[in-house]
Amino acid sequence: VQLQASGGGLVQAGGSLRLSCAASARTFSTYFMGWFRQAPGKEREFVAAITWSGGYTTFADSVKDRFTISRNNLKLMVFLDMSNLKPEDTGTYYCAAKQGQVTTTQNDWTYWGQGTLVTVSS
Repeated sequence: VQLQASGGGLVQAGGSLRLSCAASARTFSTYFMGWFRQAPGKEREFVAAITWSGGYTTFADSVKDRFTISRNNLKLMVFLDMSNLKPEDTGTYYCAAKQGQVTTTQNDWTYWGQGTLVTVSS
């Protein structure tokens, strides 16, 4: 599975941004999809994940109620809608894919995109 993340950029605190991730696999609908992020000088951390059907989503506590994850299996896309952005949301955002069970542990995820940079100014 090849993943291509896009949509990052510079946004002011309180603003919104939509990240997109395009997948190459025709079996995309069988994969769980997730977003992780890595702030400068910090470890990569879990942000959000969605099951293959889109029926279940989970979020890190730090982004709950501000971020939404969704997917379009026909278009092989997954999205991360971010609102009320804060400077601490700054980082490189990666989309990831796996089969099996949803997990927040990055080592459990099999496929990774190249990342897209989000910068939130105060």
